Amino acid sequence: MTSRYGRLDRLLARQLVISRAQVRPLLASGRVLLNDRAARHADVRVGPFDSVSVDGAVLQQGMARRYLMLHKPAGIVSATSDPQHRTVMDLVHDSRFAAMADVLHIAGRLDATSTGLMLLTNDGQWSRTLCDPANGLAKYYRVDLARPVTEADVRAFADGMAFPYEGITTRPAGLQPLPGCRARVTLVEGRYHQVRRMFVRCGNQVLALHREAIGPWPLPDDLLPGQVRALADPEQLFHAAARPDPDTGAYEQ
Repeated sequence: MTSRYGRLDRLLARQLVISRAQVRPLLASGRVLLNDRAARHADVRVGPFDSVSVDGAVLQQGMARRYLMLHKPAGIVSATSDPQHRTVMDLVHDSRFAAMADVLHIAGRLDATSTGLMLLTNDGQWSRTLCDPANGLAKYYRVDLARPVTEADVRAFADGMAFPYEGITTRPAGLQPLPGCRARVTLVEGRYHQVRRMFVRCGNQVLALHREAIGPWPLPDDLLPGQVRALADPEQLFHAAARPDPDTGAYEQ
């Protein structure tokens, strides 16, 4: 099985131990099946999720795509392994999805003290689409603060903030004041400790940070801290993102 995407003719030549010139007649005669359909183009891209066979003999059995959601508790590290702390992958290992844990990676991290929704997958293209700010997929956070949000804070988030030391300016972010010292933040990017640092720039301090949703996937009310669940419809990534109700801040389930 390939570990990355590559040309079909190269895979066939390698697996059959023949030259790429010898591959061409196999393709032209329709003897090569890619995902159960005849493949006739040498330069078609093949990845680890694709199945390939020649004359009925399987050369590559496509790996199943996996998508999980996890409710991260505080104190859990967003890493595949850590010598001192429990990680989100430890939570997967402790669940009924343990058998797939070793092939998963994290699609969007949370720092150790933060809580809420995390997504895990073995599909690198899917996670890159999820995390690329250019795609505009929103992430929603509920924040407990040291003091109430001001209108100046809302404007500062909406304008984007420059961090000259790193040579970056954040993309515009949504900041919705909630009763008391709480707020909801909407981002389309995820820079290092971004929410906490933006509030520090406003002279405020984040006391607790909880991710409520990523795009169209809200954290289910019945998914308790530490629990893991299969993502029902990963293709929602390519549809319109969920939006919170402007009055209640609730997400449609």
